[in-house]
Amino acid sequence: MNGKDIKEVVREKYGSIAATSGSCCSAASCCGDDSSLVQIGRRIGYSEQDLSSVPEGANLGLGCGNPIALASLKAGETVLDLGSGAGFDCFLAARQVGREGKVIGVDMTPEMIEKATENARKISIDNVEFRLGDIEHLPVADGSIDVIISNCVINLSPNKSRVFREAFRVLKPGGRLMVSDIVLKKPLPDAIKNSIAAYIGCVAGASLREDYLQEMREAGFESITVQSEAPFPVDCLTTDPMVAGLAESVNLSIEELADHAADLVLSVRVAGLKEGS
Repeated sequence: MNGKDIKEVVREKYGSIAATSGSCCSAASCCGDDSSLVQIGRRIGYSEQDLSSVPEGANLGLGCGNPIALASLKAGETVLDLGSGAGFDCFLAARQVGREGKVIGVDMTPEMIEKATENARKISIDNVEFRLGDIEHLPVADGSIDVIISNCVINLSPNKSRVFREAFRVLKPGGRLMVSDIVLKKPLPDAIKNSIAAYIGCVAGASLREDYLQEMREAGFESITVQSEAPFPVDCLTTDPMVAGLAESVNLSIEELADHAADLVLSVRVAGLKEGS
């Protein structure tokens, strides 16, 4: 499948997730209820206050880390969330930047934008805005953003170099990029790499760790650091329906697929700067 076809499949799948409040990357769909989403949130770095402060339906369990924890957001800053989903990280960022700050969420799925906008209405928050758009072609002005965050979304893009160039374009001089994402320790087997189910599941679209960092450098980012990395969480994979379908499509048992993921896939938190003042 070409990049355009992949985007359409991903858009359709995430539209479905918005409608059903299911999950993908974090394996939340193995349990699926509100308590499991809270447990997953704790595991990937969110505090009890974070998880209790957002409107019901904002946490879909789609992340692989907590980029807000890296960002050291300040009152009055303008924050951009790439792939904002139902608005979870946007609402947390809005609390930190205050009424004098602003948060913009960009997502390519109309259903997610609708869900996030409804979630904002639930809590009458007025410093958050959600825009329909592609993270490879951001609907954001040059040099207008202080901080960019993203949570397990850039790995889904077929053109990550373009995503990082766009991020660099919209950041102000001195702005910073803080992302949680999925990367690879070594290349995937062809059967998994070519599986659209694995792509939607955040695995087949992932780049090698060093390639990911190099694409950030080539976009212009400096002072790039990997703040943390951990093995991809596989403890829930054996009961996740999406993983069952993926295993069947690549002719592996679920246990074999989980072993591959543990050996090949990392969850990382990465920071980079756009130098200047």
